Formats: sequence, C-alpha cells, structure tokens
Amino acid sequence: MLKTSTFIFSVLILSCLLAQAQQRDTIKRDTTRKLQPVTVRGYLSEQQVFHVPASVGVLSAKQLSLQPNNSLVSAMNTIPGIRMEERTPGSYRLSIRGSLLRSPFGVRYVKVYYDEMPLTDAGGNTYLNALDIRSLNSIEVLKGPDGSLFGANSGGVVLINPVSRLADSSTASLSFTGGSYGLLHENAAVHQQWSSNELNINQGYQSYDGYRDHSYMQRQYIQLADRYRYGNGNQLKAMGFYSDLQYQTPGGLTLAQLAANPRASRPATATLPGAIQQNIGINTKVLYGGLVNEYHFSNRIRNVATIFGSHVDFGNPFITNYEQRNENTYGGRTYFELNSLPSNTLDWKLNLGAEWQQTNADINNYDNLQGTKGNPQALDVVNTNQHFFFTRYAATLYRRLNIEAALSLNYYQYKFRNVFPLNQLALATKSFTPQLMPRVALSYQIFNDFIWRASVSRGYSTPTIAEVRPTNNIINTGLQPENGWNYETGFRLRNRDESMVLDASVFYYRLNNSIVSQQNANETTYFINAGGTKQLGLEVNFTSWIMSPKNSGFIRGIQFNEAFTLSRFSFRDYIVNNANYSGNRLTGVPRQVAVSSLQFRLPQAIYLFVQHNYTARLPVNDANTVYAASYHLLQAKAGWQINMSRKLKLNIFAGGDNLLNKKYSLGNDLNAVGNRYYNPAPLRNYYAGLSVGI
Repeated sequence: MLKTSTFIFSVLILSCLLAQAQQRDTIKRDTTRKLQPVTVRGYLSEQQVFHVPASVGVLSAKQLSLQPNNSLVSAMNTIPGIRMEERTPGSYRLSIRGSLLRSPFGVRYVKVYYDEMPLTDAGGNTYLNALDIRSLNSIEVLKGPDGSLFGANSGGVVLINPVSRLADSSTASLSFTGGSYGLLHENAAVHQQWSSNELNINQGYQSYDGYRDHSYMQRQYIQLADRYRYGNGNQLKAMGFYSDLQYQTPGGLTLAQLAANPRASRPATATLPGAIQQNIGINTKVLYGGLVNEYHFSNRIRNVATIFGSHVDFGNPFITNYEQRNENTYGGRTYFELNSLPSNTLDWKLNLGAEWQQTNADINNYDNLQGTKGNPQALDVVNTNQHFFFTRYAATLYRRLNIEAALSLNYYQYKFRNVFPLNQLALATKSFTPQLMPRVALSYQIFNDFIWRASVSRGYSTPTIAEVRPTNNIINTGLQPENGWNYETGFRLRNRDESMVLDASVFYYRLNNSIVSQQNANETTYFINAGGTKQLGLEVNFTSWIMSPKNSGFIRGIQFNEAFTLSRFSFRDYIVNNANYSGNRLTGVPRQVAVSSLQFRLPQAIYLFVQHNYTARLPVNDANTVYAASYHLLQAKAGWQINMSRKLKLNIFAGGDNLLNKKYSLGNDLNAVGNRYYNPAPLRNYYAGLSVGI
C-alpha cells in the first residue's frame, strides 16, 4: 500500500512537471555573477555570517545537493566541531563540541529547531532521523552552549530550514536514487506560488537493505509548508511533516567478530540470544506541525509567535526487553523585536520572548519474545515541562563594533508514577532550581575584510526523559543537570568578493556534572553524573574559489573547502565504581578531524565533487584501554544537468562512498558490555540517480 501511494504521488508530480513546463515562458539560466554573502537567521533576524559574533556553520541547499541524499552524516561532518554517526542506516547520533556519552542512540544536549518551532521535545529528545534529507532546504548550526535564546542546551543549536525563504517562482521536481546494498531513495516536490501565498509539498521514500545482516531500513515521509503573506511584511506559515521510520539494528561486535565477519549481526551468547533471533530494531512514527505568525506593528516593532505539537509512537524490541513509548508534546514560542531608528553611528535591536512546552509520555517495557511484546516488566508515566524567558540586546556602533548581551531564565520539572508493578496513583514531582543562562559576545571589524570576535556563555542541560527513565526501568531522581562556562574567541577573513573566506575559533569549555551512560551486566543502560570535563578546541573552516566561475574553457570553476577540528577533551574528576578516570581522554572524541573537498565545474553543466575525511582514532571506553582505529574516507559525485527544453531540466548523477575500501566503525557503542564496541560501516559502495525539474 505504501509503495503504491508513492508511485501514484510520483506520477502526479511528473504530470505537474510536464504541465508547468508547457506554461512557463522563461527559464533562469546559470550565469556568472557576484557571489552572494552567506546569511543566517539563527539570532532571531537575518544577518550575514561574516558579522555574526558567534561560531556558526551553514549547509546551503547547494552544499546538501553535492552530498549523498540518503543520510545527513556526510554533510553534517563537513562543519568543524560536529560529529555525526550512523551505527546502522537510520540510527543517527549527533554531538556538537562534545562526546556521544549521553547518546547510546538519538540526539541529546543539542537543541534542534524546525523553522521557528522546537523539534526537540520538552523531555530533551530529538527525532532527527525522522526527516528526509532531500526534503530540507538548508541547515544552520550555532556551536557552543547558547541557552540565552533557545533554552537548556550544553552543546549548541541546530536550525533546520525546511523550505527556502527566497523562493520567488513555482517549481516542481522528481528524483530517484539507487545504489549498493539495495539503496532506493525517491523524492517528489512541488512549490506553487500565487500572488500572496506559497505552498510547498515534499514526499520522500527510502529503503535500504544495509551492509550488515539485519540492517534493513525504510522511511515514508510527507512534508507540507504553506506561507501566506498579508499586510505590510506580515506572514503566516503552517508547516509540518509525518514520518514513518523503521530500521533493524544488527548490534555491536567485538574486535574478533569484526575481523571474522564485519557484515554479521550480533551473535547469540551462552546467556543471551542474538540480534536476529530477538528481531531487534526501532519503529518510529512522528506527526509534527505548527503555525508561525510574523506581524509588524510598525517599521520598528514586530512579533513572531508560534504554536506547535507532535505525537510520537516509538517501539524498540531489544535483546533483553521490548520498549514502547507514546509521547505527546505541545507548546508555544513568541518574541518581540524593537529596532532603533536608522543611524550611521548606532543601530540596535531589543528582543523579549518566552518559550513553553509540555511532553507527556507513557514509557512501557515488556519481555521481548523474538520481536513481539510479552509480559510487562515496568510501566511508567513521565510528564515533562520546561519553559524559559529570554531577552537580547544587540548593537552596532559605527558599522564596525557589534555587541550582544542575552539572558534566559529556565524552569524544568518532571512528574512520574509507576503503573506497574507498584500501581502508584499519584504523580511524584521532581523540580530543578531555575537557572540563568547568559551570553555576552562582540565582534570588531578591524579592517573591511577582517573581523575579530569573542564570547562568553553558560551551558546548562537537564536530564532527558530517556536518561531519567532509561532501559534499566528505574526512574533516577538523583540525576542532576550538567552545566558549565564556555570561553571563545576567533576571527573571519575574506577577500573583496567573498570568494575566499577563512573562519577560525578557539574555545575552552569547562563542564560540570557531565551526564554519561553506563551499562549493567544485563546490558540495560543507566546514567550518572561524572564530575566534569575540560574541553579545549580549535576549529578552522576555509573555503576558496581557486578558479573563479566563468562561462568558457574546459574547467569553469574550482572550489576548495577545508574543515579542521582539533579537540583536546578530557575528564577532570571522574570516579565510578572505584575506578578513577580523571585525566583520561573524553570517550568517543577523536583528537583530529579534517574534511577536505574540491568541486569542479565543467562544460555542459557537468560537475565533479570529491571529498576526503580523515578521522583520528578515538577511545571507546572511559578507561582508554581500547581505541577505534583512525580512518580515511574518500567519496566522489559527478553530475550532468541537461536542458531538455527551455523549461525542463534533467540532472543525471552518480557517486561512490568509501572509495578507498577502508574498514572502519561509524558509530561505536561506548563502554559496551562484553567489548561489543564496533558497528562496521559499508565498504566501497556506489549510487546513481536522476532528477527532473523546472
């Protein structure tokens, strides 16, 4: 039924393509023009990245199109300070300037927004893998703790722009990709614009047999966004998505099992069954949506107000239990902005706002009878509430000095009761002391093309629902939030037309009460506060058009990009089970990562993109006695855009990943019981596809 509906939707999109191709009279041709400055909206209003007094990373629609369209991992890892992993197809893990110790799977301690609406729920979990990468327009990453505007987080903020803010015409597209290990990805999109309204519909389907046994994944995705413009610059947006994701998890392997057969799933032991026998995996259905209204009271005053909600049906048959979660989230966010009168000496903005959300979750664990639910082990209700108030003042003096000061006051509590076996009738409450999260930043344009910046900010991240009530079925009311101070400085350097930009940052983050995962002998997980960490880092991002774009010659443009990350992260005072790990390297963090790429533009709209990723070895346990080996990854993609007519374009592309055929683990199980640390990634693999659009 799902595949039939996908086929029908694709036929409708193709019909729309042909119809619009007949109606359009003109086509926008690619021409050599002055490069446009990169902008972000992360700090509540549109501004050029070059002037922002913060470390930010941007993945534009063009950059995303050069990467494989079946996963976010390759694209996200091109941003310095970001580490994204995929233990098995569909199983994302994400960290910003930190480790993955809090995330056996999923995304935690990082706040994620979908347009103006929080995608991260009140319990701190983010279902990032629910999204279809081909359906997203661009991604912004604000690195380092930034709770002054976005609430509790200790790593950073990710802002996902589902549709382009600059689209000015009606378009339609249809794409198909097929590849090694049974990869199939299809996407159809329509963007229809009227005089005052824009409608964007994206539909995606992906399936993948996977490199390893028992690693099949499938995702059905539909996304809608509508923007209605009214009055003087006002707009109302309605947007949301539905995602049905399922994937099998083959489980971790020991080093010996990895060497013997890296494609194998986790085998049975004398005491526990294997991955296939227990049919372990994840099933996630997410319905998410909301309204965003922007209203201008005058040329100087505007308000942005959102309401949002989501429903999640989550199932996870595992080796020792079958977890089922039913989660409902609802909330709102609003802020006002007051702008100064135009001036050559002082421009300023003042923001005041608040965000509130509630997540009610039923978390139930049962015996796992080879992929079906058995007798209950524990049934719990956990309701989480978080809200915060924030303010920000930003000023520019003499068009050179930018100053920002922001502050939020954060509240967090959860209520819980055990339905089985204790049959508790009343909800118990755990409240945390309200926390202030300040941020002060400045940048100074020393020369027209050189800007220096510095900032100080406080990070604060409360335990997530999955940490308060982990797979050991025990609600841990003693788990405390992690918090710390981040000190940072850096600079940006560019040439006159911004065809070359160098962005460098150095930071020191001193984190207290770090939350880390531990495992019991039966492989259930629990979390503890592990003292603190010292996180000293250097990030460099360099981009340059070695050969500027032109309309003649065999090579019509060469762009080089380099993203380098140096991480000197260690435990400060970490003692657990009478073992002292103080001074050890932070688990799961490589010391060096370098991602380099070249893009070649050739005649007839042919392009070639080549990317190399070097990741140093990293410790997979707190004792630092076992390391995952370093690796070099080489990937390439080539494409040819053919003008079928004045209206219709066909894009044919092909690519390969891990072209050096390296054996490596992308997504290690940290501190794993039985030394099952490794999740082998695919060897050399290929893909090819086409897209048609107008």
